[in-house]
Amino acid sequence: MLFNSYEYIFFFLPITFFVYFFLINKRLIIGAKGFLVFASLFFYSWWNPIYLPIILISMLFNYMVGNILNKDASHARVSKKSILTFGIVSNIALLGYFKYADFFIENFNYVWNENVGLYNLALPLGISFFTFQQISYLVDSYRNETKEYDFLNYALFVTFFPQLIAGPIVHHKEMMPQFASRWNLVKRYKNIAAGLFIFSIGLFKKVVIADTFSTWTTNGFDYAQSLNMIEAWATSLSYTFQLYFDFSGYTDMAIGAALLFNIRLPQNFDSPYKAKDIQDFWRRWHITLSHFLRDYIYIPLGGSRVSEPRIYANLLITFLLGGLWHGAGWTFVFWGFLHGIALVIHRVWNKLGFTMHVVLAWFITFNFINISWVFFRAKDFSDALKVLEGMVNYKHIVLSEKFIHKLSFLQTYGVEFTNITKHIGGGSSVLNWILIAFILSLTFKNSTQLTQSLKFNFKYILFSSFLFAYSILSFNKVSEFLYFNF
Repeated sequence: MLFNSYEYIFFFLPITFFVYFFLINKRLIIGAKGFLVFASLFFYSWWNPIYLPIILISMLFNYMVGNILNKDASHARVSKKSILTFGIVSNIALLGYFKYADFFIENFNYVWNENVGLYNLALPLGISFFTFQQISYLVDSYRNETKEYDFLNYALFVTFFPQLIAGPIVHHKEMMPQFASRWNLVKRYKNIAAGLFIFSIGLFKKVVIADTFSTWTTNGFDYAQSLNMIEAWATSLSYTFQLYFDFSGYTDMAIGAALLFNIRLPQNFDSPYKAKDIQDFWRRWHITLSHFLRDYIYIPLGGSRVSEPRIYANLLITFLLGGLWHGAGWTFVFWGFLHGIALVIHRVWNKLGFTMHVVLAWFITFNFINISWVFFRAKDFSDALKVLEGMVNYKHIVLSEKFIHKLSFLQTYGVEFTNITKHIGGGSSVLNWILIAFILSLTFKNSTQLTQSLKFNFKYILFSSFLFAYSILSFNKVSEFLYFNF
């Protein structure tokens, strides 16, 4: 079930909200939480009921392993480290089977010239997210940083529908106390108002902005055989903004829906395209994933407590694994490699004491991110190179026909005057939307900042209503969220 669907907005969400608080008003607290778990599982199985047992088994397994790790193991026959290893390997094996089995078979066939058949498995929605959540729970249980929670609250932690399918990747320290708190069992109209406001912003981001860019992205990457310079830059920037407004839009809708139930999900985006270096970018982009990679991969590898060469190796390993987590493909691994190298260069730059003007620093950072997204989006390296070659092909520049009278002398240098985006469509609208996206992402407050300064008055109601109504009227095609693929 999509957040940007009539079924979710007009049926599932309001029914779940009213039934949940109805049961609470009747003092049926356990029943209310149980209903919320049931509703979340219904939400999950809407896509494909066949994968419902996977999340149920995963949830029961990790709850039992976590409880074992929480107990005193001084007299146990099996060490806690062995139990933790078993739990992590089991989770990774489940994720690996569905997400990476065909990838490894394809590479095996290529290297050994074999013809082993593929499984052609569909990736269960949210498996990357709820697997990471539960791995972090097991590790923290091993470290004695968790409490022995009851199963109902743990089930809510794993299945809570706003964050179930595409995050944010929540941490038990952030969520479990909220599910256990009795203060969250009453309607809070301020939270309801703020939740609807944030949800409306997210819906607008996804339906109006991200889905507008998606057509040009798809045409440029998947269908166009070649791209002129403007088309190539329009294609890469279209994806850069599509991905941001799509995923941050989903996150806003998740945060807004959770607030209706008095649950505060962690911030996942903090205006990442304002970043002035690559480290700053990863403090702003997919914040919960950055925290997971830092706490459960980078720091256990030694983090910054080891020698400089080891630190560089730790950064590379962390981001190679981060790239592989996003998708079973070498383009994702290469994307992770690029970001790992960028972080190494950033660290060396800082240690040498070099500085750079803030505008130049932003320009380099943004363009690096934009170029690296090309590999993230491309189906294979040939598609990526097609776009990158177009971006640097100064010999294939196309300008609009309306400039031919004033700039006709440029034809001598090979400049063409025709439809500037004939291979990706959109005409000048592409450039206008890119300009709008730049303005929104670089000069406007993000949804978190807007909520902090929110005043519940007529302007707020009018603004929220406009965003919501315009988004609903823009429901003209089926468009899944990009991070459903990861």
